[in-house]
Amino acid sequence: MPVLRITMENFICVQCGAQFDATANPPPHCTICEDERQFVRYGGQQWTTLERLAADHHNRFEDEAPQLLGIGTEPEFAIGQRALLLQSPGGNLLWDCISLVDDETIAEVKARGGIRAIAISHPHFYSSMVEWADRFDAQIFLHAKDRQWVMRESPRIQFWEGTTLSLWADLTLINCGGHFEGGTVLHWSAASAGCRSKSALLTGDIITVVQDRRYVSFMRSYPNLIPLGPAAIHRILERIEPFSFDHIYGGWWKANVSSDAKSAITRSAQRYLRAINS
Repeated sequence: MPVLRITMENFICVQCGAQFDATANPPPHCTICEDERQFVRYGGQQWTTLERLAADHHNRFEDEAPQLLGIGTEPEFAIGQRALLLQSPGGNLLWDCISLVDDETIAEVKARGGIRAIAISHPHFYSSMVEWADRFDAQIFLHAKDRQWVMRESPRIQFWEGTTLSLWADLTLINCGGHFEGGTVLHWSAASAGCRSKSALLTGDIITVVQDRRYVSFMRSYPNLIPLGPAAIHRILERIEPFSFDHIYGGWWKANVSSDAKSAITRSAQRYLRAINS
């Protein structure tokens, strides 16, 4: 009598790009997309897998700055973000993540020193983080306040608590909250690490760079246009105050503030507070 074999797959949500624990059938829903900060597309919940995604998508590589490699998927997938490979003397850090990881991507990243660890700003960028970590034998650093949004469990995930976490080579994770309770930005003291760049803040969309690159903004939900309140804005300013930085690298291609970045956040926060209080 033939043996029935059940294929288990790590399904990926097409809308947010999050990869789930292995199941025989696609999950009934995506918790991340059903949250008020995201949305389920008009056509309903849809799923794919890494194999299917790789069949008609590829990753693009482009330097955003010295020692900072952008990695994004084309055609655009999920929310269209790009990850950043930060090349550091103490080991490379992948900041934020994308769903597609294939042989070409692995070769490109290994040629630049591989990945020591992955750190992610918030759940909309969790994507295939466990797949990436497994391929590069890397740790994953996530803030404990966002533990509930992890859709694929792994012993590689290290949940950290508190306001800051020092990594290595002048890399510091800062919990700002706001968009998500565990919302995190990365401070990179590049100058003191011997790099050609000046210090920078990598923000995803915890602090998002807007079309006028002199400014940034802050939201609870970007697609659903839910603003943050004054307390959340003041908390973000308070958390980044001890750190100096000249540049901001956001979550999408060329979404960067190239100079006077800390002042840009301050004046943006003042403008935002005036608008919501008027």
